[in-house]
Amino acid sequence: MTVQNILLSGIVGSTAYGLAREGSDVDRLGMFAAPTETLLGLHTPKESHVSTAPDRTLHEAAKWCRLALGGNPTVMELVWLPDELYEVRTPLGDELIGIRGSFLSAPRVRDAYLGYATQQFRKLESRDGDHRTAKHARHLKRLCHQGLELYTTGRLTVRVEDPEEYHRFGEAVAADPASARSLLAQYETAFTETRSALPDRPDEARAEAWLRRVRARFYDTAA
Repeated sequence: MTVQNILLSGIVGSTAYGLAREGSDVDRLGMFAAPTETLLGLHTPKESHVSTAPDRTLHEAAKWCRLALGGNPTVMELVWLPDELYEVRTPLGDELIGIRGSFLSAPRVRDAYLGYATQQFRKLESRDGDHRTAKHARHLKRLCHQGLELYTTGRLTVRVEDPEEYHRFGEAVAADPASARSLLAQYETAFTETRSALPDRPDEARAEAWLRRVRARFYDTAA
């Protein structure tokens, strides 16, 4: 898969969280800018490109912004990675990292992270102890912890502090899925009882201004 104008790209997923083990996939996430003139016609270009072997997802800049403004945990990782995990980092990508807080709002972060955690809980319930139950449990715990951190501090730490704690939790849930329900309920209560450091609404104007700079940069005036 060849995609032009990549603005920001890096290694995400289990490798970024510090949860990868031998045989784990290496996931990559990035953002690209479509040439501005291609957005003006009847048929606009694809907004996402997804490939396997290697596993890579690239979102067009506007789609990434919409997802981030909605609190999407997966795309949010891209602007909070440790420096060494970035593989492409352009000036416009650095600008985006610099305004990452503008995409955040308390209700959207709470709803998105708890929503994704609940999805993981439903997946592990339906698998009833198969080999992927532990993986879903690890991601449930990570989403709850990272979401509450982002909600209360306005910052996201992608790499977990104690990876083995997450692996132990996954194994415990594989043996007794009820322990995942208890953890999820604990974090639901924590979100309700904790004051957020985030505003009620994201700063869409600042996100819009960045996107317009992207469009200006990739507008071919000679066309």
